[in-house]
Amino acid sequence: MSIQVGNSLKVWRAKFDLTQAELAIKARVSRKTISTLERGVYMPSVGLALTLAELFETTVEEVFYLS
Repeated sequence: MSIQVGNSLKVWRAKFDLTQAELAIKARVSRKTISTLERGVYMPSVGLALTLAELFETTVEEVFYLS
């Protein structure tokens, strides 16, 4: 059984009017990492999930969820 993690990263980026590149800089990752996260190809580390939630001033559960 594999765990599927969904996200609303693209929605949060839009709320904060950020491009993938701008979010990547703020999160200290590559733009490709943001892209693969949004497409569900990559599951974030706990640290990255916490960082993104903090940048969006919300909880991890608001950005990432089990699907």
